[in-house]
Amino acid sequence: MENKKSLALPQGILIGLTALCGSFAFGLMLPIKRDSINASSHQQIKVEKIKAASGSLSRIKEFQGAMLATWQQEAISKGVFHTVPSSFHGKTIKQAKLAPNDKLIALTFDDGPWPKYTAQILEILKNNNIKATFFVVGQVLKNHPDLGRRIVTEGHTIGNHTWHHWYHFFNRQAAALEIDRTSDLIYKTTGTKTTLFRPPGGILHNGLAAYARSKNYTVVMWSADSIDYALPSPPTLVNRVVRQASPGGIVLLHDGGGPRKNTVAALPTMISKLKKKGYRFVTIPQLLEHQEKRQKTLTAQNK
Repeated sequence: MENKKSLALPQGILIGLTALCGSFAFGLMLPIKRDSINASSHQQIKVEKIKAASGSLSRIKEFQGAMLATWQQEAISKGVFHTVPSSFHGKTIKQAKLAPNDKLIALTFDDGPWPKYTAQILEILKNNNIKATFFVVGQVLKNHPDLGRRIVTEGHTIGNHTWHHWYHFFNRQAAALEIDRTSDLIYKTTGTKTTLFRPPGGILHNGLAAYARSKNYTVVMWSADSIDYALPSPPTLVNRVVRQASPGGIVLLHDGGGPRKNTVAALPTMISKLKKKGYRFVTIPQLLEHQEKRQKTLTAQNK
């Protein structure tokens, strides 16, 4: 009996220890399993969020594409999608070469789109049934995209006037950033791909115009300078432009870059006086199309 009792005690202790270890191990397993479940749950939520974000981005892109298509159709229906004739690609123009009795003239506006002034100018143009050409600055268009869209949907032509409107020298890479970035924004904002470029300040030898010509832009200068950036009185502005007007002429005005109330005030009288002289108003592409048509006619006549 004594021998059996002494053997029974260690066996009981062993069984107890085994049970205790099992309970401890089971307790350790529970939090590990919970952590695994939580990790799996978080991962699933993350995946679902990514899927949701991707779906939202996809819907946004579809919406943007639809809006671009709408703006393009509006622009086409209003006659904005005039393409510059290939003979003017990579060229610099100051005026179209027209016959003396071809009294076509193009009004151009730089440095916008600008709050207040661009909208006022657009109203004046609409009231006079005139289409003009607007050379926009990229960083300004970025801040006022609705005005950029309005320019195009109301039938006007939009052109590139660089991103920053800087005057210093640009190497090819810097020029590309200034011009390409602006053209990309014009397209994303209005649905229009422009091939018109005007260098800030009319500077032709600081790298910008050279890059634009290499990319087949038509570099557009002017033949009638209003000098409205110097803020002359409205009568001075009117007289200056009317005096410089000529068939095929390109008039330089500004809708942005500073206070333009004198330009706005002068514009109705300027338009009225030019109309009395027999001038009709067209966009830059229309002006160049007219020159090319005249050139083809002259060539045919000379054969």
